[in-house]
Amino acid sequence: MGEAGLNAPPSRAEISGLVLAGGQALRMGGIAKGLAPLQGRPLLAHVIERLAPQVARLAINANRPEYGAFGLPLVADVVGGFAGPLAGLHAGLLACTTPWLVTAPCDAPLLPHDLVARLAQSASPPGGLPSGRRQRRLFVATSPRGPEPGFMLAHVELAPALGEWLQNGGRKARDWLAAAGACEVAFADGTAFANINTPDELARLQTTVATQSPAA
Repeated sequence: MGEAGLNAPPSRAEISGLVLAGGQALRMGGIAKGLAPLQGRPLLAHVIERLAPQVARLAINANRPEYGAFGLPLVADVVGGFAGPLAGLHAGLLACTTPWLVTAPCDAPLLPHDLVARLAQSASPPGGLPSGRRQRRLFVATSPRGPEPGFMLAHVELAPALGEWLQNGGRKARDWLAAAGACEVAFADGTAFANINTPDELARLQTTVATQSPAA
């Protein structure tokens, strides 16, 4: 990609989406977390509903076949051993057919409707970049809770470096984000990034969704 292309915000047509559902969900009793019901529908269905309109195409990072029922391409981890969300990002970058890939966890059904637009806009600051400077290739959402490493926008050129980092034993998302020079994009609503790790958290979210006013 030429320097001019790297100085412009990526358009929706240049961004693919990946729902991260490759974990073992041990705290959920080993069930496929994205299939846990929220208001009568699987968690993953809520995530797809919010993310699909924001991207050119959508896939699911999954290491179990149950997720094939959603009719989207499944992308399995290339790095074995359930290496975490970064392994999902890595596999997604390798399979991506657009220059950019955005991720969202399968257990975050309230993700912002403007997630991708906000991350993409941050990829090109007002007025563009000074001549000779390259656009950053990694962006992560932050909320009042802190960094939200499941919500990333990454350029496909990051795949080799991320793969090497994982092969060398790297696992913690925040460590890689820092090492890769990720740009933080602030979101004010921490509730939008609420995710589910236990049955109790799912029960609490049922109440949140039931009382939440419809999104604009």
